[in-house]
Amino acid sequence: MFIKKTIIAVMMTVPSVFFGNFGAEAAKLDIPTGAYVSDAGHTNLLWSIKHFGLSNYYGRFDKIEAKLDLDANDVEKSVLHVTIDPKSVDTNYPKTPNDFNEEIAGEMFFDAEKFSTITFQSTAIKLTGEKTGQVTGNLTFHGVTKPVVLDVTLNGTIASHPITKKPALGFSAKTVIKRSEFGVSELEGPLSDDVNLIIEAEFKPAE
Repeated sequence: MFIKKTIIAVMMTVPSVFFGNFGAEAAKLDIPTGAYVSDAGHTNLLWSIKHFGLSNYYGRFDKIEAKLDLDANDVEKSVLHVTIDPKSVDTNYPKTPNDFNEEIAGEMFFDAEKFSTITFQSTAIKLTGEKTGQVTGNLTFHGVTKPVVLDVTLNGTIASHPITKKPALGFSAKTVIKRSEFGVSELEGPLSDDVNLIIEAEFKPAE
C-alpha cells in the first residue's frame, strides 16, 4: 500500500514540475510588458491553396513586419498589428519565361502595384486554454477589409534569450480565408477559394 501511494504521489507531482502551473497564471507572462516587434529571421507567413484538388500549393511572403503591444499581466489587453508587402511573394516555382512571383503579385491576383500593403489589426484577444487563444482582427487585402480570427498557440517565452540577453516570445497561428471575399476570384475551380494561412513568429523588444 505504501508503494502504491508513493507512485500515485510521484505521478501527481511530475506534471507540475515539468509543465508548470499554467492554469493559475494563464493570462500572465513571465516577460516584461511593452512593445515587441517580429524577428525577421524567425518569422514566416505561409499560404496554401488547393491546385486542381490534387495538392496543396504553398507560397510565402518574404517581407513581414509585426508589432505587438504586450500586456504581460493581462494578455487579452494586448494589441497586434501586422504589415506585409505583397510584392515579396515567393512561390519557389521553377523558372519559366514569365516570373511566376510577378504573375501572382500582378493584376490577376494580388494587384500589388495598386494595393501595396496587406495589413492585420487586432480588435480582440481571447484566451481559450493554457497556451492557446483567438486573435480577432481586421485583415485588409486587395483593397478589402474583412474580420478574421487567428487560432494562436503560445510556443514559449524566454526572460533572457541566450543570444540577445533580452526577453523573447514565440507564436504559431493559423486561419482560413476565402479569396473571393477579397475580390480575388480568378481561376476559381482549378484553384480553391479557401486559402490557408500559417504563421510562425518570434518577437523581440522594440528598440
